[in-house]
Amino acid sequence: MSNFTRRSFTLAALAGASMTAACNNGVGSQGGARIDARVDSTLNYLFSQYPNTQEIAAKSTGMLVMPLITEAGLFAGGGYGRGALRINGSTVDYYSATKGSFGLQIGGQQFSHVLFFMTQDSLSNFRRSSGWVAGADVEYVFKDEGENLRADTTTINAPVAAVIFGQAGLMAGASLEGVKYTRIIP
Repeated sequence: MSNFTRRSFTLAALAGASMTAACNNGVGSQGGARIDARVDSTLNYLFSQYPNTQEIAAKSTGMLVMPLITEAGLFAGGGYGRGALRINGSTVDYYSATKGSFGLQIGGQQFSHVLFFMTQDSLSNFRRSSGWVAGADVEYVFKDEGENLRADTTTINAPVAAVIFGQAGLMAGASLEGVKYTRIIP
């Protein structure tokens, strides 16, 4: 009988979390057409469920739509997803989102998010970077108890507004802190 230690348990959990985070999370690997179809579906859902986001989209210079982010963790965790950058309603680039974390966490979750670039400068900085990390310049648009999204002047004047929606799973909360976005060729 093997001796199953805490160390081997942790290593096995980390391996499982890494494999889950890097797995085919529903976006698939069939290229840009598949990602675009997911992005269209995600935007249709967002605009129908949260009509206030249409105003944010109309005022934005571009949108990064991530149809599905999958996260898993047991003390250490990770997440992965793929999406598209849209400018004036057309896809201009494809991106992956990766996230690593360490701390008191256990479980897994999936969610969608959209980054609205509210200034031309923020969009240009995002497109020029080799790996943009979500940080202090992101203003979150949260759901309130009435299932409406808050879109006030602070949000619309922020360089980047983020909407997180469609959460499912067993991890508490979804955050974009530390998420790294990298341009990909699907």
